[in-house]
Amino acid sequence: MPDPFLVEAEGLVKVYRDRSHVPVRALDGISFAVAPGEFTAIAGPSGSGKTTLLNLIGSLDSATAGTIVVAGQDLSLLSRRARAEFRLRNLGFIFQSHNLIPVLSAAENAEFSLLLQGMPARERRRRVLAEFKDLGIEEELTRRRPAKLSGGQQQRVAVARALVSRPKLILADEPTASLDSKTGARLLDKMRDLNMRTRITFLFSTHDPMVIDRARRLVTLRDGQIASDETHA
Repeated sequence: MPDPFLVEAEGLVKVYRDRSHVPVRALDGISFAVAPGEFTAIAGPSGSGKTTLLNLIGSLDSATAGTIVVAGQDLSLLSRRARAEFRLRNLGFIFQSHNLIPVLSAAENAEFSLLLQGMPARERRRRVLAEFKDLGIEEELTRRRPAKLSGGQQQRVAVARALVSRPKLILADEPTASLDSKTGARLLDKMRDLNMRTRITFLFSTHDPMVIDRARRLVTLRDGQIASDETHA
């Protein structure tokens, strides 16, 4: 019988130390689960722990205490190399800062995870061009490197990179931050449509009312704890 949850976190604590070595509790005992196919937003004021929670779910950071299981895998049991392989096979990321590779073209950035997975070049290119078309990325932009793209264009390339491999879970940290409202709305509607058609799970960290309005579940953090957890019709 399949696991009812794609993400299961229990008693998650994350403590950082600031420049004066004072411990700062970014997450304070969070228990949280996400079912396959959810389209969920994590909201809250700056410093509430949204990005920290996404980083732990994405195995980009390790918890100070507590457990987190994603796609049936206890992340605390994985080596650094195994974590990288797990991310490649299961997760897609959309970062606020884009995180594109500067020496690669837009198309090469978008197809990079497919290259690492061993997909043939022709199929990689077909998938990327189809994704770019859906996101309104003009064909002449495919050969440009990130420095020659606007912030909004870079973000759409980053979104294409996350979507193209059809991962089980996409983690999106403020995905509309550098987009105008029309482009942001189009992008969100595409992700929601993809979620409904394929049941890829989306988990957003956001301040954007457009994301919050489209989410079917809204989890609000405050001071590293869950303040509310609401399901929308």
